[in-house]
Amino acid sequence: MTAFLALIDRDLRMAYRFGADTLASLLFFILCGSLFPLALGPSPDLLRHMGPGIVWVCALLASLLPLDRLFGSELEDGSLDLLMLTGLPAYAVALAKMIAHWLTTGLPLLIAAVPLGIMLGVKGGELPLLLLGLMLGTMCLSLLGGMAASVVLGARRGGVLLPLLVLPLATPVLIFGAASSYAGQLGASPAAGFDLLGACLLVMLPLCPLAAGQGLKAAVG
Repeated sequence: MTAFLALIDRDLRMAYRFGADTLASLLFFILCGSLFPLALGPSPDLLRHMGPGIVWVCALLASLLPLDRLFGSELEDGSLDLLMLTGLPAYAVALAKMIAHWLTTGLPLLIAAVPLGIMLGVKGGELPLLLLGLMLGTMCLSLLGGMAASVVLGARRGGVLLPLLVLPLATPVLIFGAASSYAGQLGASPAAGFDLLGACLLVMLPLCPLAAGQGLKAAVG
């Protein structure tokens, strides 16, 4: 457990020291969300109705930006081989990297979703539903993204293959998350959407690190 926490702490320190990936994700998230009012027009009712879906799509796309460096930088400088020799199982190394990815990408996106949602006209009563769904959804995206990043690790044009692999897998998360966020507008209960998001998270939590661990073994082997 000490080595596991130390690996997370290492990635957090590196993200703090070299914060370009986190800053790029945040700027992309905000700028992408800001473009929708320009394309859809200034209608407050239209923006309020589409606001939760816009936030979800922008969060999904922004979470993809740092994925190609999730394991790639360690593979390039040889530190991935050292990480595999720490005594931690490969799936634990992958899970630590996924947790660090959520803390440095998913959590900042969650915070940035507040002003973006307000800008898009999301009402105060709907905002907590949106944030709760995004919290579960970004965790799922970090797990899926980490698994996909390990699969394409070392492959030619891996940066091109990565979004093509993640986006279809993330479609259920996007659907369930948007359904929970729109429950307030439709007068329905958001419990079903949250339950499905939680179920996705519980399924991905053991499976994605195991699959990612096998990808790391193949990359360093």
